[in-house]
Amino acid sequence: MVKKLLSQYLKRRNLLSQNALTQRYLVIDLELTGLDVNQHEIVSIAWVKIDNQCIKISESQHLINKEVKSLEQSPVFHGIVEDTVAKGQSLHSILTQLSRDFSDHILVFHNAILDWGFLKAALKNANISAQPKLILDTLHIEKKRLTCQGAEIKQDDLTLSACRTRYELPSYHCHNALTDAQATAELLLAQCHQINRGKEVKVGELT
Repeated sequence: MVKKLLSQYLKRRNLLSQNALTQRYLVIDLELTGLDVNQHEIVSIAWVKIDNQCIKISESQHLINKEVKSLEQSPVFHGIVEDTVAKGQSLHSILTQLSRDFSDHILVFHNAILDWGFLKAALKNANISAQPKLILDTLHIEKKRLTCQGAEIKQDDLTLSACRTRYELPSYHCHNALTDAQATAELLLAQCHQINRGKEVKVGELT
């Protein structure tokens, strides 16, 4: 047990010391029926890969959970309707596909507390053992950056859209899990370049 914990600690310490721009990332976004992990559901999951600063759009996925019981406001917010759900996949199948890349990618979310909270619970319920090597949160990165600058952070300053505007990234008019995953991937790269200012940025500087 001690050897295992020591090995995990050394791997993490080594990862945190590496160049952030040369890493492989799995950027994930979820569409949910609400914010409570105990009563709401995952409607869909999308992910985009980044490899050595290159966003691999051709390898992106956006999969619908055909088992969702109630769409709530999803048709309004995400455009997902009953017909779309019927053509989806089981949540277990989606989670199995997603978790295959956990071991060799750093996971990235915008608001990891929410999305990883739902994913972790879903993985546990599906009896899928998947331990990410590291989780980054673009919301946390931005909050930390603004705090270091002494900026006053208002209520909506850390939304995905507001963060992207700060880096002069284009606005996406269609909001679904896939466009938000891509938008988060672009934001992460912009944050890395803003932080490093021509110098190498370590993974640990993003945590």
